[in-house]
Amino acid sequence: MSRLLLASTSPWRGELLERLGLPFEQLDPELDEAPWKLRGLAVEDLVTQLAVAKAEALAPRAPDAFILGADQVAALDGAILGKPGTVERAIDQLTRLAGRTHRLVTGLALRCPDGTVHTAVDVHEVTLRPLTRPQIEHYVATDEPLACAGSYKMEALGIALFERCRGDDYTAVIGLPLTQVVRLLSEAGWDPLDPPRSR
Repeated sequence: MSRLLLASTSPWRGELLERLGLPFEQLDPELDEAPWKLRGLAVEDLVTQLAVAKAEALAPRAPDAFILGADQVAALDGAILGKPGTVERAIDQLTRLAGRTHRLVTGLALRCPDGTVHTAVDVHEVTLRPLTRPQIEHYVATDEPLACAGSYKMEALGIALFERCRGDDYTAVIGLPLTQVVRLLSEAGWDPLDPPRSR
């Protein structure tokens, strides 16, 4: 039986993938994303190419594995808002997003052992409530969303930031659109609903 790898160190993506009941390993793809972010790509192309690159980065270490890569960014007024990394940048991102609607775009790539790659993109329209500076500062201090695109965690206190969220699968906002993951895995013969012996 082939291995399934998640090319991500994100604990949220790992927790989501666990819901499908499939055995998998989680490994760091050790990919420098900077070159892709300098190419001026459309948001959908950027997240797709990075998801593919993350999956491909693990292929030499596990050529017999199915490898799932993912990437996510928030986009507002043509600007890409990635992981803030610092408290100051998180506060700045949420200040820009407050009271407005932005796009949260997630790219997926499943690399099969034969080298074929299947991709998918999920897009959500997310509207944040109008927020005061003290509310934003309190939120950032509480949830510490420094490793989250858009500077929020929907699965925690971040839900209080939202006015509405429109899309096909709310798990995408957390980091991994499971309905799309299931589709990609099923197309590759890893349907989570199949008995283990038939995979």
